[in-house]
Amino acid sequence: MWWRDVGTLRIVAQVVAVAAAFAFLGYLYRNLVTNLRAQGIGTGFEFLARPAGVNVAGSGFEASQPVRSVILLGVKNTLALVIVGVPVLTVVGVVVGIARLSSNWLVRKAASVYVETLRNIPPLLVILIAFNAVLLPLPTIDNALHPLGVLVVSNRELGVPWLVPREGSGLYLLVLTVALVLAAGIWVWRTRRFDSTGAPHHRVLWSSAFLVGVGIGAYFLIGTPFQVSLPEVRDRIVVGGMAARASYVAVLVALAMYTASHVAEITRGSILAVPKGQTEAANALALTRFQRLRFVVLPQAFRIAIPPMINQFLNFTKNTSLGIAVGYAEVTLVTFQAIGNGYPAPQMILILMGVYLVFSLTISALVNILNRRLQFVTR
Repeated sequence: MWWRDVGTLRIVAQVVAVAAAFAFLGYLYRNLVTNLRAQGIGTGFEFLARPAGVNVAGSGFEASQPVRSVILLGVKNTLALVIVGVPVLTVVGVVVGIARLSSNWLVRKAASVYVETLRNIPPLLVILIAFNAVLLPLPTIDNALHPLGVLVVSNRELGVPWLVPREGSGLYLLVLTVALVLAAGIWVWRTRRFDSTGAPHHRVLWSSAFLVGVGIGAYFLIGTPFQVSLPEVRDRIVVGGMAARASYVAVLVALAMYTASHVAEITRGSILAVPKGQTEAANALALTRFQRLRFVVLPQAFRIAIPPMINQFLNFTKNTSLGIAVGYAEVTLVTFQAIGNGYPAPQMILILMGVYLVFSLTISALVNILNRRLQFVTR
């Protein structure tokens, strides 16, 4: 009988569970719509075209611009944290994780203090310390410091030199793109040569030398397509170079350092999870400590470390919402400001949830591609 078949009962149970979930969501939606209409609040998204009614410091955004523009600005600011923060926290976390296994007592203990201190402090507190104890005591913008004559340091903005495009910059970028493709081809060629002959591939040296050589040669042949722009203070505003708000720097550094402490533990555990026989085999081949780590231990450790690292990348992305504590205009802050100006909270929160969902799914998809590339291939 079908009601005695375990497989059939499992399918029926799953169908019932899904139907119950959709029924519950339908009930919540109807309840929400009823309450909104009772209070005279619309359920559409036409308000996105209305003036936002808020100014965003340091961005040039004006209150007369539409709500959708301020949301896009918040998404852009959040993306600026993610693009810079994820590589930084990965590098710092991996280095500290390796340092925790160092044979040098001082290096090992320093890494342990870093990890045990930061990972046991709430990230919000780390942000507040970075902003209030490190950046706010800096000189005001009127008395900004100019270290080496190329930097601007103040408690409102920090400026660094940057490249400004000139005539021929488009052609130069095209040449660099072609050179990058050719460098990748050189990398593949050297790898295949190593696989077929066993001769040292030196693929990093060959590819890098080609790319750097073409870049330097094209730079002078085209006629300096970029020039260095130095930051300076004019009318209490940093012009030239590239400037970052102190709130951005505080959130970026604090969250990167905090999340790196968790990545360091993942790295340490992954290295310890590599079978000891692999290290012994590397020693038998007379590999140096660096070669053993580079060619034997880390490639296997990363296969273990990547999945839990994805969670830390997602945690970093979601924790950027804590930037609201220091006034950084990421997507959560501008959403709450719009709600405070009378725009419907349910729709705004739904948009906010969708933004973080897109961020999370994108990061997961990209890192999972790397994870699949690192896995053992079975035939």
